Amino acid sequence: MTPFDELMSHQRETTALGQVAGRLGWDQETVMPRGSAEQRAEEMAAMETVLHARRTDPRVGEWLAALDEGALGAADRAQVRLIRREYERAVKVPGRLAAELARVTSRSQGVWAEARAADDFTAFASTLERVVALKREEGAALAAEGDVYDALLDDYEPGMKAAELDRMFGALRPRLVALREAVLGKPRAPELTGDFDEAAQMKLSRRIAQVFGYDMKRGRVDKAVHPFSSGSGNDVRITTRTAPDDPFNCVYSTIHEVGHGAYEQGIDQAYLLTPVGQGVSMGVHESQSRIYENQLGRSRAFTAWLFGEMADAFGNLGVADADAFYAAANRVHPGYIRTESDEVQYNLHILMRYDLERALIGRSLEVADLEEAWNTRFEADFGTRVDRPSNGVLQDVHWSVGLFGYFPTYTLGNVYAGCLHKALRAAVPDLDATLAAGETAPATEWLRERLQRHGGLRPPRDTVREACGFEPGEGPLLDYLEAKFGALYGL
Repeated sequence: MTPFDELMSHQRETTALGQVAGRLGWDQETVMPRGSAEQRAEEMAAMETVLHARRTDPRVGEWLAALDEGALGAADRAQVRLIRREYERAVKVPGRLAAELARVTSRSQGVWAEARAADDFTAFASTLERVVALKREEGAALAAEGDVYDALLDDYEPGMKAAELDRMFGALRPRLVALREAVLGKPRAPELTGDFDEAAQMKLSRRIAQVFGYDMKRGRVDKAVHPFSSGSGNDVRITTRTAPDDPFNCVYSTIHEVGHGAYEQGIDQAYLLTPVGQGVSMGVHESQSRIYENQLGRSRAFTAWLFGEMADAFGNLGVADADAFYAAANRVHPGYIRTESDEVQYNLHILMRYDLERALIGRSLEVADLEEAWNTRFEADFGTRVDRPSNGVLQDVHWSVGLFGYFPTYTLGNVYAGCLHKALRAAVPDLDATLAAGETAPATEWLRERLQRHGGLRPPRDTVREACGFEPGEGPLLDYLEAKFGALYGL
């Protein structure tokens, strides 16, 4: 075997073990008995110890040094680039720290869930302090003498820096705030009313998942407190949630997670269980979930079809017709919860979290002061004082599991989705006619061919540029939002 062959054989086994560890996480969030949390934490720590040892195996460095990259094709060179990146990052993190992070964040999920249910941030604070301390330590190890937050951000969006996010977010904020103020000055859109059977919601969610191209032979749709997707290749699982008075929560959580799942299922099978055989970054991943959920799923055309499906499933929805249903699906309204936010205000939620988590990692904010900092910032940004922790600092799972640097990729994903939507509209001029018939294939197949099938073949920004045919930026997203909500609200 050549050094490249040995490297890839080792990597495929490591990737397979990583998928097994991911399945433990899926199980923990969906069906694991509550009393199993402590044992699961030890299991996760043990798995991370094995994975870290494999990722830092000195033979990986030897194989990388010995191989002749000039003799490799483009896909194999991409494999080497990604393996080298992972190896160089992994060797900076002590095995003790990697295992402790896995152990603590596994336990932390359960503590967060109980504190959220009890609306008691103090019950979670000491656990979160431990998570933050470990992430600061990890970030410092990865950064060497560089920026600690940038080092953590690089886990989710390779190559991205906080300075670039600051520029992008600074350009987004004024137009988003102006649009929000203009829309909220208009009469409110209608809401769905009624009692929506949760079993019927789950049945509909599985149908909608298939409408958007999610392969149920290689996937599942289950319930969780916080919707998520996991896995890659031929075992990709998604979750959603239900509320008896809000079927949109289930429907659009499902479509969002299907975007993630379809991306992983759509990657070329030749890359299975390799670094290239996974989504290239969370920003690109979020571009898929957000374009599925919003530009496609909340479009006037698709909601016309969805109106009929939901009326069949639930009877009277409390709105008169498809136009009122479209307005309800895109209703701009004050609210505390990020995942229930409308397109106009969603990114403002992310910008707030981005600033808070940078302050936490940078030590200008401590966990003891986080709840008050959150409430003060939320009131300044949204004009409302947070009424309880589950509507505020406890609403998101991310920090409990150590995902510092993840939040900004949601807005980056929206920016990428705006660019992809612009290119998609140009490439598929009859898109609305097909969406109105409940047929998403022209859109999803374009996305699969232009972006999804390539996995990690190219760096994140290059992946979007190649798909769109132009340099990605915030302009298309802002233009789309202003046109859509300007028409909806008569601005």
